[in-house]
Amino acid sequence: MKSFLILGLLSLVTVFSCKQAQKESSPGEKFGKVITADNAIEFSQLIEMVSSQDSVRTKVKATVESVCQAKGCWMNLVSAQGQTDPSVFVKFKDYAFFMPLDIAGKEVIIEGVAYREVTSVDELRHYAEDEGKSKEEIMQITEPAEELKFMADGVIVL
Repeated sequence: MKSFLILGLLSLVTVFSCKQAQKESSPGEKFGKVITADNAIEFSQLIEMVSSQDSVRTKVKATVESVCQAKGCWMNLVSAQGQTDPSVFVKFKDYAFFMPLDIAGKEVIIEGVAYREVTSVDELRHYAEDEGKSKEEIMQITEPAEELKFMADGVIVL
């Protein structure tokens, strides 16, 4: 009986946390640490900064390219100006908050630490699956990749 109660509570927590992550976003909505848009740099400046440093703490404005469709636990960002800079893979500090699933194409301000990291094939395939890519696309991932990443403390959806 005790195990049924614990299982029921865990199921209830999971349902509520998933529903919260799947709510629709609203302009100016903030996630994580409360931040402001003041002094946010442009995406291209971030690319330049990380090319000459291992990591840098900053605040940046960018466009959301994609979001984890399983629960909003990561997002890819690109330049708000539509430049051909590489994308930035964003996770959220301490897994403390998630992003709405409907923010692809919206601009955001993020604050935290940008860094470069090699991502394994298994992890790349996991993210491709989260993004909803086909089995064929997932199996084409055969090499690890050095990526520009960002550990965000806070996010504002513009």
